[in-house]
Amino acid sequence: MTRVVCFGPGPRFKGGIAQYNTALARALKDEGAEVTIVSWTQQYPAIIPREFVDKASRSDFLEGYDIPVHYLTNWNAPGTWKKTAKAIAALKPDKVIIQWYNPTQGIPLNTIAKYLRKHTKAEVLFDLHFVAAKEQSSLDTRLTRMALRHGHSFIVHAYKTADELKALMPDGSFEVTLDGHSEARSLVVGRRSMAAHTSGLGPKTNDQRPKTILKLYHPIYSLFKPDPAFDKEAWKARHGLKGHVFLFFGFIRKYKGLHHCLRAFAELAKQRDDVSLMVVGERFWQTVDQRKLSTKLKNAVFGTLKKLFLKKADDEQGYDPLALVDELGIRDRVLVVDRFVPNEEVPPYFQAADSIVLFYETATPSGVESLSYNFKLPAVATRVGHFPETITDGYNGYLATPNDLADMVRVMNKAVDQPIPREHVVEATKTMSWANYAKAVLAG
Repeated sequence: MTRVVCFGPGPRFKGGIAQYNTALARALKDEGAEVTIVSWTQQYPAIIPREFVDKASRSDFLEGYDIPVHYLTNWNAPGTWKKTAKAIAALKPDKVIIQWYNPTQGIPLNTIAKYLRKHTKAEVLFDLHFVAAKEQSSLDTRLTRMALRHGHSFIVHAYKTADELKALMPDGSFEVTLDGHSEARSLVVGRRSMAAHTSGLGPKTNDQRPKTILKLYHPIYSLFKPDPAFDKEAWKARHGLKGHVFLFFGFIRKYKGLHHCLRAFAELAKQRDDVSLMVVGERFWQTVDQRKLSTKLKNAVFGTLKKLFLKKADDEQGYDPLALVDELGIRDRVLVVDRFVPNEEVPPYFQAADSIVLFYETATPSGVESLSYNFKLPAVATRVGHFPETITDGYNGYLATPNDLADMVRVMNKAVDQPIPREHVVEATKTMSWANYAKAVLAG
């Protein structure tokens, strides 16, 4: 039996990465692996003025699964970093899968991954949700390389991410696989019988031993189940929604383009009376009480650091697109749920919707997109990032030119007048299962 450690945020945390890490652990367990989740207790520096713990959900996505969860790693307590590495090593894993989604985590993950490379025979895989950060700082590249140099293999969900990884390590040798099998991974497995060859060798950025890139995908989330008894028309009537309902869902971040969505919908609403929009999600930087002294102090310190390291255009702390709802005069056409939605309350929004709106400015594979596919929901999206890889224009969704308001209005109109058959969504995503994903991860 293959022993696997999934390192990343455990199920007590908010957001897509925690859900992803939990779903991955479940899928590996379903494929016969012995799985343990090792999690952060605090994922980021304490100065960040944001609440990351899910205090609202009652459901447990690990119910029925014998998957231990150990909350060990505190970004702000360096002593926990080596403790985490030793705890993982004590499990004698065959594979350690590390969720990579924020460059600041390169500091503790450098310590953890380096220790695992030196003291275990495990294949160290970084599951890359991006390589080049959406809000790029002067330190990001260095912190990213510092941690990722210790990986044997890398999972990517888009070719763009693979290209970014190769650019980050131009002296590296990479082999790309679509099913998890590669000569490079075979060498890592062989390393278990040649431990003396690698023991004590800290990997370097110019390490010429080949590394594997598993080009996979963002699997369809099945954590959230549609309610078979859901009465769509009654729910829409109760919430004042019209014929075709568009849905924007998830954390409100600038790169997700809610401002584009609202402006395009406002133009659409001028043209027709049969459309509504739901905006469901928490404002990313409004999760803690802004009146508290501790929050004010964190905002001050965090703001100073951002000025030092972030380009001004990338600072989104003042981003508040919901103000556009009244400014554009569409309050009566938009249902706003301005809060974190507990797990139990998620399905009705997707079951009431007819299209998911993904007018992103930049995109790495999106958990919201994958979640929408579980509800057979077609997308209207911008032609950025990986979307052209997963959305075939006119088949399982419609693609618009980024930053082109008129084209966004065009595809929204098309979604209403020429609705995408739900069976096309099913057909386009039938290979994007967690089972196939887990098989590829375990193949090496």
